[in-house]
Amino acid sequence: MQDESEAKSRVRNSRVRTNILRESEFRTIEFLCRHTPNWITPNMMTVVGVTGSMIIALGLYLANRLDDDIYVTVSVLGFVVQWYGDSMDGRLAYYRNKARRWYGWALDLMADWASTCFTSLGIYFYFPEYPFLALLFCGVYLGTMIVTLVKFNLTQDYTIDSGLVGPTELRIITCLMFLIELGVDGTLFVFAFLAPGILLIINFSELYKVLKLGNEKDREVSLRKEPEVVPEHVEEPV
Repeated sequence: MQDESEAKSRVRNSRVRTNILRESEFRTIEFLCRHTPNWITPNMMTVVGVTGSMIIALGLYLANRLDDDIYVTVSVLGFVVQWYGDSMDGRLAYYRNKARRWYGWALDLMADWASTCFTSLGIYFYFPEYPFLALLFCGVYLGTMIVTLVKFNLTQDYTIDSGLVGPTELRIITCLMFLIELGVDGTLFVFAFLAPGILLIINFSELYKVLKLGNEKDREVSLRKEPEVVPEHVEEPV
């Protein structure tokens, strides 16, 4: 019982979360970690997450290619698979007390990059006549990653889901938009414009905070490096 309690504590303390669904998400992840077979490794979970992004792209491709929006449900399944892999890789390592912080962090970043590329490709497949939508999504999301990395470099605090709405909430909202598209044609087109726009505003807000923090850091470094002022000797007049 003590080992299980410590394992749960490692999962919860591996990252500070403030998103709305954090408690439900923690409980779900703890349950999944507890029932995941030992032969399944955290690295496998990373592959599962990226595979989920490929499924998202596949669903959007089929929906356009076969001219039937029912295939966007495949993309919804892809988001579920993506959440599962992306949420479980690091948490499973912490649960088993086998976390490799820097290795895992680097691998997670590369997986996020790959997932962003596949999802952007899916958007291109679904809106081939509007390729800029895919470019907009890719650019804005990668911008979010860059701001997060710069903030981490300044604070050593890696925050992705530190707001009320984190990646999990965004996935749920996106899935709802996909399902609404089945009954209201054009929903995804509007969402493809609005979502990156909102995220772009958030990026600029975070960028302002990061630049302000960077300026404060520079000031601290400058003060530490400033040479001590030694008063010149003033000779007495003869």
